[in-house]
Amino acid sequence: MSGSATRPFSAALIVFSLSSALLLSGCGANSVPGAQTQALDQGTPPSSSLSIGSSPAAYVYVSSIPGSKVQINGYRAASDGKLTVVTGSPFLTGADYAASMAANRQHLFFTNEVDIHSYSIESNGALRSVATINAQGLNQSNCGGPAALFLDRAGATLYDLDFYSDCANNAYQFFNAEASTGHLNYLGVTTNSTPIFEVPLSFIGNNEYAYGASCYHWNQEIFGFKRSSDGALTDLNITPAMPTSRTGQIYCPSLAAADGTNHVAVPMQALNASTLQPVGSSQLASYTATSSGNLNTASTYSNMPYVKVATVTSISMSPSGKLLAVAGTAGLQVFHFNGADPITAFTGLLTTDEVDQVAWDNQNHLYAISQPAGKLFVFTITPTNRNPAPGSPYAITNPRNIVVIPK
Repeated sequence: MSGSATRPFSAALIVFSLSSALLLSGCGANSVPGAQTQALDQGTPPSSSLSIGSSPAAYVYVSSIPGSKVQINGYRAASDGKLTVVTGSPFLTGADYAASMAANRQHLFFTNEVDIHSYSIESNGALRSVATINAQGLNQSNCGGPAALFLDRAGATLYDLDFYSDCANNAYQFFNAEASTGHLNYLGVTTNSTPIFEVPLSFIGNNEYAYGASCYHWNQEIFGFKRSSDGALTDLNITPAMPTSRTGQIYCPSLAAADGTNHVAVPMQALNASTLQPVGSSQLASYTATSSGNLNTASTYSNMPYVKVATVTSISMSPSGKLLAVAGTAGLQVFHFNGADPITAFTGLLTTDEVDQVAWDNQNHLYAISQPAGKLFVFTITPTNRNPAPGSPYAITNPRNIVVIPK
């Protein structure tokens, strides 16, 4: 499919709002609707909850534009989720626009929608610039550029959603990320391009298949790619069935989040089949990937849970594959993810502020960013409990992107 494309993804999904510094003020705030925010000064020393020699639960990196240039702010998350500033933060990029970030355990990658910058992550969480590649120049059109970065499950191949790769449609570029240096070696780009490719892809557990979903011009599209051993992507050209809808309605899919086996969660917004106007709240479908990469579903309008977050902006699967975080313009919820079985409700709204991106670490912490409210929430979430982390929520000014690196 070709033609003129609008900006190929929700700005709330890829272009996020985080501040140059997490500003912590006050005490005893809870991450619930109406909770007091706290402020984290860049000069604040590590708190007693995370001693100098202890290992962090995760490193959290936030890009922001406090003035005319982008900087990346680094934070250590303690075992209880409390954040402190990484030595040397903030780290200057020299860029004037922040499109996206991605990271593995060794390197962080940042793009301004023209270049992709590589940073080495030092043992204390500090960032050191190591390489830059002009990704826009590789699409041979000089249109658009690398709008969204994401990695395969092993962190070996870096991908970007190549926005307007041929001046009209989108594709995916892929790069080998050298483990020792962080340098990116260009491998190629998907042979087909289309405005339907609007979102980053999510890889299932075997790291062979990756999926995304969109509803460009109301076309119901769940698409998949096969990853070869060198990281190249080949379109599977699948057409998965939509969940059974109510009479007179169709489902409009968007985004995808895979678990560590072969299941994929996809939000579904019901539309009036005649007017194509939204009907009610989005629901959550579950798909199962076959050995050939096709997707099957048993989801229907009657067994899919509804969300309370209004327009869905981001979803993220927990490392265990048991919890699914769903962010939206009206807040944040967490659901029980049950593989091929229907997704089930767990929490109500954890905040009523708009949430634009969510990410997990490996110690049951969920990080959530609100651009318009200027907040970063940190929660401890297990299948049976949920609590705000100490210090959450944090006040934030003009944020853009966030990545979380579990340790």
